[in-house]
Amino acid sequence: MAIILKALGGITALILIVITLLSTIISLGGFLLSAIKILIVVIFVAVLILVVVSIFRQRSRRNNTTDI
Repeated sequence: MAIILKALGGITALILIVITLLSTIISLGGFLLSAIKILIVVIFVAVLILVVVSIFRQRSRRNNTTDI
């Protein structure tokens, strides 16, 4: 009887450890997904800023060459 209780206790402990690890992995996955989304938005904004800056530079260069 004692062996069966020890075995059930061990199996229960293993199941609880697996559940805890899975919940941790799921929360880590959610964090990584949100971090990737934020990174994509930041890269998109940076590309837009670079495009706008290059457009203004080109206009400035075009205006400077026509003045000469």
